[in-house]
Amino acid sequence: MHRIYIKNEQDKEGYTPAMRSFIRAAIIETLSYEQFPDECEISVTLTDNAGIKALNSQYRGKDKETDVLSFPLIDGEYTDDDLVDGCLPVGDIVISLEKAREQATELGHGINEEVAFLCVHSTLHLLGYDHETSPEDEQDMFSRQNEIMKKFRKQDRK
Repeated sequence: MHRIYIKNEQDKEGYTPAMRSFIRAAIIETLSYEQFPDECEISVTLTDNAGIKALNSQYRGKDKETDVLSFPLIDGEYTDDDLVDGCLPVGDIVISLEKAREQATELGHGINEEVAFLCVHSTLHLLGYDHETSPEDEQDMFSRQNEIMKKFRKQDRK
């Protein structure tokens, strides 16, 4: 069973059991789609625009807010030596719920769907996909995330 840890470090947006469910389901759907072979551990931190701006500046040299950041712990191939208690630590996701709300409003859907999309996008980054390396890589990653979100939306979610 995958270990998905969620920590809410902000107080600007409501964090509900439904959002927690969307986060877990989006990550699991992505791992399933990618046929990830091992049990894994992913942590998700929910922050606000100020929190993600500080991380974006510190780790990417971009002094601006963003919606999501991914911090992978694996780089391509891994061995059984990388497993911790039979589980592979894959990485960390940080989401600005404040930015997610803004984007959800702009796109005309709920914050839970936006957070799920950001989890799919970020989990793909944790698994090694990068839309910033080439147009082909961008097309591949975005095609995958669109397919995953189609499957995700087909599930009975409220």
